[in-house]
Amino acid sequence: MIPDHSLRICADRGGTFCDIHASYPDPECEGSRKELVVKLLSQDPANYRDAPTEGIRRILETVTGQKIERGTRLPTNKIDYIRLSTTVATNALLERKGKKHALVITKGFKDLLLIGNQSRPRIFDLNIKRPDPLYTDVIEVDERVTLVGYTSDPAAADHAVQFDDNGKITKGYSGESSICGIDGEPEIVHGLSGEAVQILRKPDLKTVEEQLTKLYDQDFRSIAIIFAHSYTFPQHEIAVGKVAEKIGFTQISLSSQLLPMIKMLPRGVSSTADAYLTPILKEYLDGFFSGFDEELRGGGKEAHEGRHARVEFMGSDGGLVDLNNFSGLKSILSGPAGGVVGYALTSWDESIRTPIIGLDVGGTSTDVSRYAGRYEVTYETTTAGISIQSPQLDINTVAAGGGSCLTFSNGLFKAGPESAGAEPGPACYRKGGPLCLTDANLMAGRILPDYFPKIFGKSAKEPLDVEASRTKFDKLREEINAHSSSELSLDEIVYGFIKVANETMCRPIRALTEAKGYSTDRHLLATFGGAGGQHAGEIARLLGIKTVLIHRYSSILSAYGLSLADRIYELQEPSSAQYTNESHSSLIRRLDSMEEKARAALRDQGFPDDRIQAERYLNMRFDGTDTSLMILGPSDGSHDFEAAFKNQHKEEFGFLLEGKTIMVDDFKVRGLGKTFDTLGDTVHEELKTLNKRNVEKSKLVHSVFFDGVGRVEDTPVYELPSLKVGDVVEGPAMIIDDTQTIVVIPKSSAIVASRHLVINLE
Repeated sequence: MIPDHSLRICADRGGTFCDIHASYPDPECEGSRKELVVKLLSQDPANYRDAPTEGIRRILETVTGQKIERGTRLPTNKIDYIRLSTTVATNALLERKGKKHALVITKGFKDLLLIGNQSRPRIFDLNIKRPDPLYTDVIEVDERVTLVGYTSDPAAADHAVQFDDNGKITKGYSGESSICGIDGEPEIVHGLSGEAVQILRKPDLKTVEEQLTKLYDQDFRSIAIIFAHSYTFPQHEIAVGKVAEKIGFTQISLSSQLLPMIKMLPRGVSSTADAYLTPILKEYLDGFFSGFDEELRGGGKEAHEGRHARVEFMGSDGGLVDLNNFSGLKSILSGPAGGVVGYALTSWDESIRTPIIGLDVGGTSTDVSRYAGRYEVTYETTTAGISIQSPQLDINTVAAGGGSCLTFSNGLFKAGPESAGAEPGPACYRKGGPLCLTDANLMAGRILPDYFPKIFGKSAKEPLDVEASRTKFDKLREEINAHSSSELSLDEIVYGFIKVANETMCRPIRALTEAKGYSTDRHLLATFGGAGGQHAGEIARLLGIKTVLIHRYSSILSAYGLSLADRIYELQEPSSAQYTNESHSSLIRRLDSMEEKARAALRDQGFPDDRIQAERYLNMRFDGTDTSLMILGPSDGSHDFEAAFKNQHKEEFGFLLEGKTIMVDDFKVRGLGKTFDTLGDTVHEELKTLNKRNVEKSKLVHSVFFDGVGRVEDTPVYELPSLKVGDVVEGPAMIIDDTQTIVVIPKSSAIVASRHLVINLE
């Protein structure tokens, strides 16, 4: 029997499969932990309501040895933590199934989000269909603040209003007058960014209450509040938010709290996205928590004594947050973020610093990212036509995965973008689904049904149905050959679809490398996801990459990555300061103050000082431009943000604006609570001293189709658990375990390391 609060569970609910990694103390070896993997369909309503809950039930049965009936509330006394990544918010945005909500905005700006920024991404499209806004209704609040002075004033610093430490004015504005009181004397206050804010009109809260009550009576329960200049003066938003809370609104998204950054449009769109998605996320989480005893959510006797299991969530930026800090806005890339953390921490070697491309081939899509010593973060992304400003890992997604539908149209082979998902899934899933990429890999011999999870059919215990795939491919072959001048074999058609999918997967890799000035062939390829090992070798060859890293847990690496992720606590504050020699010390003092607050917050969450780290950022731009870059402080302790900004600006844009003042738009501190000690030597260090030996040819063989050599009837198949560290498998070959199939293509070899397979291509 395992000790109480010792079981650590990480669950990644993807579009097709839900992967779960668990670890618990090994009763036979003190100080070490046993690991357990469960893989099940994300959706199987005939057998269970929620996939992560069902997976955790199976783990608890295995670990405790006790039968737990489906539908019973699961005990959490054995659980240390549960970490979740989820695509619930992403899918709600893609499918437009979020919560009805209203936009509350400064009077005169009701059409701001509808007008947008006037960008024309498809300028030659004759039939542009603009995505509808996320909000359903709009109310305008008669409030207004403005900034004193104007941005193009060449002597702005000399003319600016000056304040003392208590926010009192010590020197009035001395430039061209922009102060205009509406009701008597103008009221000027000190904004959070350091700017002087003139209050032109305060909101009439009684009128606001009447407006919001009408919305509430129309069954609105979620609102997004966006006021002009609230990034530096949030008081009006906060006041209206309190009125909404008193009325009974359950979701109130304040733009000043979600995203305290200049630019009203992206701040507004992001806030409406949060109001649209967070209620859906909360509904899912309420359903999840209902499957466990009350201690999981912080109730019950043990919880009050501080011994309850923790629940943590993967944010879009690759960090873990608790329930109180998890929102729709932070969860849009929750799913793939765990995989990025997983491959980055298991594949990177600081001594050689070879950049890594992460290739996550899942059931619904393929996610591509790049790691070169730090996570590449983007602060504005477009998902389903909605531009969202929020820190997210820079992940490119393409609709090509195991569930991508295969079709023949106008003489072209197509793989995706439509997906069969988990319900009904590919044809071989025994649910009457369409032909998909998984069917093609099955017919090409790259999947062995006997070694694929037996989770299909009415009993959820049947293997893949090979004949269903064959029947549908035979029918498609007749259709293709009827339109072709030559007779194509079944293998040629099947592999034709695989080649199309491979090229589709290469496209986002080139966008992350060659399009940004990086040579693709100077990278390693770390591939993971359920279908990653089936495509890794051929994709590497197409890109000129010589080394592929496949972790032993590659098929569930997004779940495994959750166990390695850091707990995150972020602070961000606006600024209007210039970056000069005179201002440098005050900028650093403000970062110091923010860092101490972040460290204190992580201490309160139970992290000792030696497990807390902090990253400090300045959001910088050249004066007169509106493109800012979030600059990480140098690791050498020099605090030379200017040099780092100029290096990154030159790298991204190819030029510098010499002589222009550098402006600081935001301060940001990211506190990290480290949740694990070390993973030991890297795979690269291990390979230097590894005793390699060719493995004997396996007696288990399978018929597999390979590009260039055709079908190899006696392709050797090796079971990964039976291979020893140092074994070398020459291609063509297959390496399998309970959760993945790895194809070793001709003219390549696979070396077995303690935690990886390393494939080298000639």
